[in-house]
Parts: sequence; C-alpha cells; structure tokens
Amino acid sequence: MSTTHHTHEEAVETVRKLIKGIDLAMLTTISEEGLVSRPMKTQEVEFDGDLWFLTKKDTSKFGEILYDPRVNVVYADKSYVSIRGRAEIVSDVNKKKELWSAGYEAFLKTSYDDPNVILIKVHAEAAEYWKSGNLAEKAVYMFKRMTGQDTDTLNLNETVELE
Repeated sequence: MSTTHHTHEEAVETVRKLIKGIDLAMLTTISEEGLVSRPMKTQEVEFDGDLWFLTKKDTSKFGEILYDPRVNVVYADKSYVSIRGRAEIVSDVNKKKELWSAGYEAFLKTSYDDPNVILIKVHAEAAEYWKSGNLAEKAVYMFKRMTGQDTDTLNLNETVELE
C-alpha cells in the first residue's frame, strides 16, 4: 500500500470517480460494545469530500454517532474504497427536502419534514482504495506476488488524504 500525495482537489476527484454509481455503502459506527456496520444508501450528491445518508433518530446509529462521531464507510463494486471520517447529525429541513425521494417516503413511511428524519453527513478524512484493475493488471500483480517481487509500483492499493 502506498500513500499518494495529491492536492485536495485531486484526492476528492479520485474518490469521486471510484465511488460514482455505487448506491450502497457499509457505514461502520462505534457503539459502547464495539464496531457496528450496516448497509446504507448513499445520497445522490456528487462527492465533494462529504458523504450524505438519511435515517431516523430512533435508530441505533443515531446514538452511536452522538457517542463517537468517528465512522468508516466502505464501497465495494468496480473498486473497493474505505473512507475514514467524522459524522455529524444534520436536521436542516431544506437539505432533507433536497435529498428526499419518493422511495424514502415509502421506505421510512414518513416525509422529509418529520423531525425524526435526520441526515448523517460524513466529512471524509482519508480514503484507502483497491483498484479492481483489468485482467492484465491482476495477472501481473498475482505473478509478482507469487514470485516475491515488489508490487508497490503497481498502485493497485493507495491511500489519499482528504483533509
């Protein structure tokens, strides 16, 4: 794994491209008992360093974020991205309206202006990612690993700082 030093804009753009089109993420929070992960639908907002999720106050994740705002968000699809950050609870009605869809109305059985509906805003601090790569890249990587050669130059796994 290598840590790549990009400008903030380059790092955000790298993560934006990697997670674009992936609807579901695993949000990991910290409870008094330890780590808890659950699938969450990412809001359809272009990644700018923040991730947005919608939930209700009467869920365990609400209390867990109040207990400890450190979170991790994982995307797995065309690539694998693990984003470390800090969560905050947002109750802004206008932001909830902006991100609301009919699907939420059916799933949550309420409307965006319900005071129990909240947003979780995750401010990303760093992202580690593993490129799936094409078949040739994977073959070279596996060959080098099996023969004890250096695989760091292949850049299939990198970390970018987002702050």
